Amino acid sequence: VQLQASGGGLVQTGDSLRLSCAASGRTFNYYVVGWFRQAPGREREFVAAIGWSGGATDYADSVKGRFTISRDNAKNMVYLQMNSLKPEDTAVYYCAADHTWNPSYTGSYSWRDYDYWGQGTQVTVSS
Repeated sequence: VQLQASGGGLVQTGDSLRLSCAASGRTFNYYVVGWFRQAPGREREFVAAIGWSGGATDYADSVKGRFTISRDNAKNMVYLQMNSLKPEDTAVYYCAADHTWNPSYTGSYSWRDYDYWGQGTQVTVSS
C-alpha cells in the first residue's frame, strides 16, 4: 500500500489543521494507520492511531483532547484533525500503516513496527 500525507502548513498558536493520508495500491481495510511526527533533532514519536474498523483509537498524552484521528475506508483516507495547536506540535508529520486482522488493534507506539510510510507533511506552529 502506498501512502501520501498532506495538509500541513504554517499556523499560529491555537489554530487548527487537518492532515490527510491517502492510501492507494490495495484495499485499505485490515490496516491500522498511525500518525507519527518528527521534530529536528528528535526521534520520530507516536501521535495517534486508528484500527482498521475505525472503532478503536489511541493518542499520545501530549495530543489527547486536542487531536482526533478518523478514517473513511470507502475513500481510502485517514484524517488527523489538530485543534489548539501549540509551538511544540511543530514537526514533520507522517502517516504509516501496518497490516492486521484485528479490528481493535491500534498498532505499536514504535515507528519501527510500521511497514508502510507516507512522505511526511510539515506542520509549523508559530507562537
